[in-house]
Amino acid sequence: MSKSKSERRFPWPEEVELPPKLKEWEEMYPPHYLFSRERDEWEKRHFWYADRLHAPDPMPPLDLIFFEGWQIALSQNNTRVYCIPTAQGIAHRVLGCYVYITPANPPPEGWQDIIKEKAELFNKRAYYTYEHYDEIWEDWLKKVRELGEHMRKLKVPDLPKYVPEEKVIPLPLGYTESYELMEAWNNLINMILKGWQFHFQMLNLAYVFLLMLGGVCKELTPEIDTDRETLARMVRGIPGLYMFRAEEELCRLARLATTLGGVAGILKMDIPAQQKIEELKKPDVGRKWLEKYNKASDPWFYMSTATGWFHYEGNWLDNPDVPFGHLKKYVEMLERGERIERDAEGLARESEEAVKAYLKRLKTDKDRKNFEEAYKVAKKVYRFAEDHIFWIEHWLHTIWFMKVREFGRLFVKHGMIKETDDIFLFNRFEVPIMFEDLCSAWAVGVGVPSRSKYWLDKVEKRKKILEAAKEWTPPPALGVPPPEILEPFTIMNWGITTEKVKGWLAGLAVKPEEVTELKGFPASPGVAEGPARVVISVEQLDEVRPGEILVCKYTNPAWAPVFTRIKATITDIGGMITHAAIVSREYGIPAVTGTGIGSSVVKTGDLIRVDGNNGTVTILKRAA
Repeated sequence: MSKSKSERRFPWPEEVELPPKLKEWEEMYPPHYLFSRERDEWEKRHFWYADRLHAPDPMPPLDLIFFEGWQIALSQNNTRVYCIPTAQGIAHRVLGCYVYITPANPPPEGWQDIIKEKAELFNKRAYYTYEHYDEIWEDWLKKVRELGEHMRKLKVPDLPKYVPEEKVIPLPLGYTESYELMEAWNNLINMILKGWQFHFQMLNLAYVFLLMLGGVCKELTPEIDTDRETLARMVRGIPGLYMFRAEEELCRLARLATTLGGVAGILKMDIPAQQKIEELKKPDVGRKWLEKYNKASDPWFYMSTATGWFHYEGNWLDNPDVPFGHLKKYVEMLERGERIERDAEGLARESEEAVKAYLKRLKTDKDRKNFEEAYKVAKKVYRFAEDHIFWIEHWLHTIWFMKVREFGRLFVKHGMIKETDDIFLFNRFEVPIMFEDLCSAWAVGVGVPSRSKYWLDKVEKRKKILEAAKEWTPPPALGVPPPEILEPFTIMNWGITTEKVKGWLAGLAVKPEEVTELKGFPASPGVAEGPARVVISVEQLDEVRPGEILVCKYTNPAWAPVFTRIKATITDIGGMITHAAIVSREYGIPAVTGTGIGSSVVKTGDLIRVDGNNGTVTILKRAA
């Protein structure tokens, strides 16, 4: 970033120096995801920042499909479906294997007329959704679950030596496994993209209504910071969230284990989960417990061990050590007489008290009515912001990864790739070409080669590129930043603020040992002190001890069980509506999100204070 101070900008894409080992990285991604000369004028009118919330690591080509899905789905709901008056969509690009995004600027002419058109549509469509929310939610859930079941039942045919006779005599089917194979892949692609269309059906409205509630509060009580503590207390304690069902099932199973002689003892053993399962199969009580566990597994343990966005993360079904690790902790807590469940009822009462206290601040019946209407809408629709995550990003994604691996195993069998997960090194437009290559060779006849060596070489080349990208630190942003970051979704979801961008421009050259205070978003109210526990990967969750403060880059739904043990949360990434913020509020613990460098500055064992009211983290004493 060797720019003069007067320019105050980040490099343009073409100015970024990429490591030599990243040569030809562009071929991994669809052409519309690359910065281009044809769109250079438009792209340079925008400020691009790395999407570290969703893609902190280099992007495997096939995993990009979720981003392809959300670029369209999020944007179209802003611009074409619910027609949020002042909102455009969010554009994506990939540079050096990292994803950059930007909120699209309004067009230079005619914008006010467009706002008027959209406002009329928004008022009708958005409030209709609120008024019929329960009906629409039930319809949404039905559609998503049916989609997932169809995906699960999708058959991945192999290429037989000869077509089975029943497909030829007495009435020929007319097409063969070669067509069925390519059709199955296309159907799978269409299903996951449809799932991402569903993902944003009501999500933007949930965010908009929360923003509107904050706006109403600011207007009615400008003397208090209602974006922070007051607003955070109002929107917690939502009952019946699907988001917490996996954790609730673990709690139920842990309690059941303590009533079945010997089961709790097996769960507490320091052996791998699979060995625990074998031990549980021996006694009748163990088999009874396993029956309950297996019943809860579908759908609630279709849970990624991390975000659900990347194939290499794994899930609770394939890695039972994760849920069994939580079960061990829960059983131990129960034996000490500690509470393991989230106190949803208590938090709901606190939420009601916060609302009542706020109403007392208002001076007129009109003000109270305006607030109550805005609050009622926001609270009702906002639950979608969390519940959709389980059904799409965990349940549906887990099914998707399982099904993709069936295709991967077929490629391995026919020598197109060496390992099942190598299929993720090809983007969704390349895989059909690979199938056509394979099916063409099969159809032409015995001994006819496919171009397998070509694909195998690409695998090795791309593995090296992605490894090199991991070692590279890309610029946090591209282009000219606006004087102020005002776009609300950018602030609330990604945690990108004017101050953070200024820090990026300054280089943020810090010495971790010299930092004593961090600033972030006051995401969940309250103040807590305790020892820090820095967690970078899911494997480290088991190290979290009761009374510690969780410090991490970000959290995700699979981490919910640790929130019963910690006193507060600190994240590097995110704002007021990220997962860590919402879950911390639901557990009634303080949280500061979007600190930027918390996980690299704070060390495990440091004594720290988290002020979720003001968004500060103070390092009181460094660990010895």
